[in-house]
Amino acid sequence: MRLWHKDLIDSLPRKQLLGQWRECCAIIKNIKEKGTPNHLLVNKIMDYNLKHFYTYGLYVFIETEHRDYKCNLRKFDQYFKGGKIVKTFDELFDGWHNERYLDQCFYNLQEKFDCGGMTEEEWEKVSKKYYEVKEKYASQRKQIEGEN
Repeated sequence: MRLWHKDLIDSLPRKQLLGQWRECCAIIKNIKEKGTPNHLLVNKIMDYNLKHFYTYGLYVFIETEHRDYKCNLRKFDQYFKGGKIVKTFDELFDGWHNERYLDQCFYNLQEKFDCGGMTEEEWEKVSKKYYEVKEKYASQRKQIEGEN
């Protein structure tokens, strides 16, 4: 169980995107029924206001809709009463969905590709997105360094 880096959602292969949707539904159910997701890789969700997870889940759902996959928003939305979202995408899981986490997710996906879990075309899409986001992080670092 893991939450893929927010910047990779729109490039995930079908299997990983639909799996992410199922995991989002399972995670929120566990939080509401047991008070925790109770999984090492996603327990960090509890360090954030639930609007972060709600926003993330909606983003995953919107991507499934964009690709014409049939998912049921009620399975997720039923656990949120008048759910609120974060104001900007950049603040979503700020401090967790950072460059280091991007690298971790990328290498996890690379391993899936290496083991035959995705096609060459799917891997190229993930790789292209990864390097675009890495460039964004590099640009932000240069800007910060220029300010100092």
